[in-house]
Amino acid sequence: MPDRAAPAPISRWMDLAHSRDADALDAWLDDSVVFHSPVMHSPQRGRAAARMYLSAALDTLGHAGFRYVGQWYGADSAVLEFVSHIDGIEINGVDIIGWNEAGRVTSFKVMARPMKGLDKLREAMAARLAAMQQQQQQ
Repeated sequence: MPDRAAPAPISRWMDLAHSRDADALDAWLDDSVVFHSPVMHSPQRGRAAARMYLSAALDTLGHAGFRYVGQWYGADSAVLEFVSHIDGIEINGVDIIGWNEAGRVTSFKVMARPMKGLDKLREAMAARLAAMQQQQQQ
């Protein structure tokens, strides 16, 4: 872990990730945020898209086995290394987060490994996103 305190946007993310409070994402994300998924071909642009993917990720990965194992900070960005598991398969990845002067997140990129873990993550995220879309239609 780093010697210095986490920047405010990262402290806020840690609180959001711990509480799994998807509603609080709206105040944290900038309108122009770009979300890069490890399994999506193109970036997802805008707060609504980023909120949907991050909400699904909080539900999919945010269980008791999820933990951040490393953090590196820049002036307006951070890299957070995480470990989690799905169906007994360990997933190791990084969240690369950038923010603006107002402290609102403008970029969130997720990278994950190994391939078997990425496949499990893709399956679980697809199922969670489908369930979320079904709930919205009701």
